[in-house]
Amino acid sequence: MTQYLDFEKPLAEVEGKAEELRAMARQDESMDVTAEAQALDSKATTMLDDLYKTLTPWRKCQVARHPERPHCRDYIEALFSEYTPLAGDRNFADDHAIMGGLARFNDRPVMVIGHEKGSDTKSRIERNFGMARPEGYRKAVRLMDLAGRFNLPVITLVDTPGAYPGKGAEERGQSEAIARATEKCLQIGVPLVSVIIGEGGSGGAVAFATANRVAMLEHSVYSVISPEGCASILWKDSEKMREAAEALRLTAQDLKQLGVNDHIIPEPRGGAHRNPKEAITAVGKSIEAMLKSLDGKDAKALIKDRRGKYLDMGDRGLAA
Repeated sequence: MTQYLDFEKPLAEVEGKAEELRAMARQDESMDVTAEAQALDSKATTMLDDLYKTLTPWRKCQVARHPERPHCRDYIEALFSEYTPLAGDRNFADDHAIMGGLARFNDRPVMVIGHEKGSDTKSRIERNFGMARPEGYRKAVRLMDLAGRFNLPVITLVDTPGAYPGKGAEERGQSEAIARATEKCLQIGVPLVSVIIGEGGSGGAVAFATANRVAMLEHSVYSVISPEGCASILWKDSEKMREAAEALRLTAQDLKQLGVNDHIIPEPRGGAHRNPKEAITAVGKSIEAMLKSLDGKDAKALIKDRRGKYLDMGDRGLAA
């Protein structure tokens, strides 16, 4: 069963009626509902196209958070072979919100790291809804160091509401861990490419996405704070999240204009959750293209390219 978002309720009614007709026909083989069902399917397709052509920033946030959207684990299982997970920060614990390890991408050895939100209640609790603690960022630093030592490209898959804001995380140096991970992104002399596959929340995302090349799925979002958090601070009212989403310019399209991301990956009709296989294939092609664009560059050139991208970002943003 497809989980419908609030703004998709009219669509849910049409698709539900089509399914009811087919269910009735399965129970009574003498009924011929083909024409009626096809008409409803056609109407649903038109409605879906119209809805997703005019998504507001807040609706894009809702799509980016859809529980059926493919997550980091789905991408790793589909796009990478010989994945060998590496656990722990060698200091405190293993953070299950962060997946990472050695793998092959198109038969090329790589290091892949990403946020994993989980797909059901049990796994979401285990993964802390993709909100990493300090040990998660320290694990990522360890894996990036390892990639640099063995000259392996690093691929990061970003999908987090933000770093975990709990008391224990603060006690163990959350901000320092995020800063170290961001610093490590700027230091390693290997290709580093990143894809925002859902939410890119605050420093928790920047710590993985300070890359040579950054791509965003069409309906993903990337911002310094969630719309709800921004509304609570600016208007003391989290219900003003729609206005906050507009002001934050957090969509892939806005961020492309500002020079924050380099490429927008088209999603299937109705979002990645309606056709995960197609979305995952598109992300794989984007990663391949980004890595190819960095082939032949030595460590100094890669570091210079990466640092220049972020030092110039403010100028490009003002020009936009």
